[in-house]
Amino acid sequence: MNRHAQAAVLFLLGATVLHTAATDLALRYVKEGLRPLLLACGVVLVAAAMATVWYERRGGETGGDTHGDTHGHTGHTGDGAHPHHEPRVAWLLLLPLLALILIAPPALGSYSATHSGTALQRPHGYAALPDGDPVRLGLTDYAGRAAYDGGRTLRGRTVEVTGFVALDGAGVPYLVRMTLNCCAADARPVKVGLTGEVPPVLQPDTWLRVTGTYTAKRTADPVNEGPIPFLRVVRAVPVPAPRQPYDDSGGD
Repeated sequence: MNRHAQAAVLFLLGATVLHTAATDLALRYVKEGLRPLLLACGVVLVAAAMATVWYERRGGETGGDTHGDTHGHTGHTGDGAHPHHEPRVAWLLLLPLLALILIAPPALGSYSATHSGTALQRPHGYAALPDGDPVRLGLTDYAGRAAYDGGRTLRGRTVEVTGFVALDGAGVPYLVRMTLNCCAADARPVKVGLTGEVPPVLQPDTWLRVTGTYTAKRTADPVNEGPIPFLRVVRAVPVPAPRQPYDDSGGD
């Protein structure tokens, strides 16, 4: 790979990163708050590509003048000069580029959820719920209140949560949202079991908006024995996958 090819690959990679960061595609990979860093990374890659071309052309012009002077004074043809090539391993820079363009994966779904233990942690506190029913809650918020607060703030209320469907080995339906610490590589699920008026046919990875009420029923996650609270379903409606598929803030 010569310098011009290297610059072309860097430019394409940087442009792809910029496109990813500027669209919702980035939310399949990282938290919303990390998008500025992706944008900065794309800008740096594009700038590096442009700088590489500029320095190469400047070096070529300088080298040509020097070669002409040497040839004029000494008569040497300069046959010993050879263009500098980068290692062939540099072509591996194309792999992430092709991955982003050709095989951009969907957000993590039911397979990851059923093979990972719940990430539910005890909340630091429980804010009062707003007036009016149903009250819209993030799935993680509902799960924390139901599992660790005994449903104290949920009793007598109707809630609305959104997540995708996952079925365990026994066919028990869960509503799931994957949570992030940083990026999709560390995503783990929070699961809420469904009981009550559950739709008779559920397909894994279908997104549902579920309206229901608190129930004291719970089970242990078969993967890590973590708590899985349940929600008594009153109504379940299929919905499109949300713009932000991961739950990094407790909201929908």
